[in-house]
Amino acid sequence: MAEEIWFAGAPPVRKPGRALFWRSVFASPRTLACANGVAMIEGLQPHKATRIMRLVTDEGSARMTTEILGEIFDPVETAVSAFETDQGWLLEAYFAHPPDEAMIRDIIRPVVGDAADDAVFDDIREQDWVKASLDGLKPVRSGRILVYGSHDRAVVKANDVPLEIEAALAFGTGHHGTTSGCLDALVRLANRRRPQSILDVGTGTGILAIAAAKWLRVPVIAGDLDPTAIAVAAANAKANGVASLLTYYIAPGVENAHARGRTFELVFANILARPLRLMAVSLACAVAPGGNLVLSGLLARDVPGVLAAYRAQGFALAERRDREGWAALVLRRGGAAPRPVKPRSAKSCRQGR
Repeated sequence: MAEEIWFAGAPPVRKPGRALFWRSVFASPRTLACANGVAMIEGLQPHKATRIMRLVTDEGSARMTTEILGEIFDPVETAVSAFETDQGWLLEAYFAHPPDEAMIRDIIRPVVGDAADDAVFDDIREQDWVKASLDGLKPVRSGRILVYGSHDRAVVKANDVPLEIEAALAFGTGHHGTTSGCLDALVRLANRRRPQSILDVGTGTGILAIAAAKWLRVPVIAGDLDPTAIAVAAANAKANGVASLLTYYIAPGVENAHARGRTFELVFANILARPLRLMAVSLACAVAPGGNLVLSGLLARDVPGVLAAYRAQGFALAERRDREGWAALVLRRGGAAPRPVKPRSAKSCRQGR
């Protein structure tokens, strides 16, 4: 059976496996991955998902209900998906905080009718559903970089740059198109010219920062607004033997002394379209002249708007790679034919304006 992944306003991306109907797009760093027919939510950090609503309905009602809930609720706080099952379409809504259940039933009642009373709300046991989502994921390779779990150590070859990443309460395992696209960009850029200063914004499990540090043996700054993500990234760096090369900060974007007011030859920002547009100025300030900025977490429909925001900051598109419906952009500061921009002073960069 073909699998359909539906996002708000976007066409489906078809992959083999069982059907996954639609889910809301998060306004946070990570997104969605599917492996062996299992849906994995990347974005709403799992330790923040406390309640889930489940409801079996028909395909049309599932489509409309997921869209309604995705529009009404804050995408940082809520995720919605629907799967085809033997009993019908199973709608699942994840909530960061216990919702007003009666209100939700009233919201969906015009769509599903009396079935709204059959919606079941349950607590989420955070580690169980995270680990279950990651079970069965296979090793992922980008050039010499190999990302794998401890159960796949036997596949590591002598010339590999091995990254052992386990299931945790922060996301980024290399399996999703956004992360693997960034790893591919790292390999291609570093094969041409090895950057000596690297920043990873929205690091999650730290996979991009750890890959860069382990392969290139250069210091890397990694930031995330989620303390759990930073703790997981630090543990992963230690497990992979590069703890001494990584420095971490807890803050949104580059709003920390480790990143603000500094420039880097390579900057990763594997986030989503809206925050990437909002951070265009501050991220631009973090890229050294002639440096590269790798952006991901973008659907195809997001690319024109994001590109416009960064071209306005003097960047040119050097490369675009699409994988599993997601785009990764490599932008070069001072590249060919950048749009004219108003010069920014050092003060404006420090202030993020």
